[in-house]
Amino acid sequence: MASAPSSELTQGLSNLQDEIHAQCQRVQELVEVAFESIFQMDKAKAEEAINRDEAIDRIDVEIERKAVALLSRAAEFGQSLGQAEVRQTLMIVKINNQLERIADAGVFIAERVTAMAESNDEIPASFRMMANSVLGILRDMTRSLSRMDDVLARVVLNSEHTVEAFKEAILRNAEERIADGRIAVEFALLLHELANLCERMADHASNIAEQVIYSATGAIVRHTGGAWQDIALGE
Repeated sequence: MASAPSSELTQGLSNLQDEIHAQCQRVQELVEVAFESIFQMDKAKAEEAINRDEAIDRIDVEIERKAVALLSRAAEFGQSLGQAEVRQTLMIVKINNQLERIADAGVFIAERVTAMAESNDEIPASFRMMANSVLGILRDMTRSLSRMDDVLARVVLNSEHTVEAFKEAILRNAEERIADGRIAVEFALLLHELANLCERMADHASNIAEQVIYSATGAIVRHTGGAWQDIALGE
């Protein structure tokens, strides 16, 4: 069986890595614009965030297609990719899927701008802090992936608890404000939805961080007993 040029397969994987890093940046920027649109009640920014998703969706499909083609070509020519390269390629496919879901959550946030703008109620400061935490997580996620930095990936994992705590605080506060008539029920439901979307983005970022740790160290990381635990291969 003929062998595919090793340089061709290596270059293909390198190109995929560049593309997933760029996609990560696109998703991060979409979410930043989506949050800006909410806090500024800016419908034009909301539309910008929604429109950014078109390129993300298109590139999502391209990355998956190229990853499958790379693995197929390697198999066709006698598995010229090593185990590490195969693992990297599969990681890219999984991360690509998580990024698409983060972008979807960002779009959902932008789509709530009109409803939020129609209300006379104010977004609580705790939600702004939650949004900033999510943005920090996404930035750390992007850097950890580009550097294959498992230490920074662990920062992402541990930051997820902060987002969960903000969500609980926001929901408790909303219930209290409904009870004494300070906010409308409809606005409280919107806050609940936004908090859920923030939590969802943090969860997807954690899934990406798990992939970075696995690729960099070979350790499988799971959340058990209220903490993140490493499960070394072979155990």
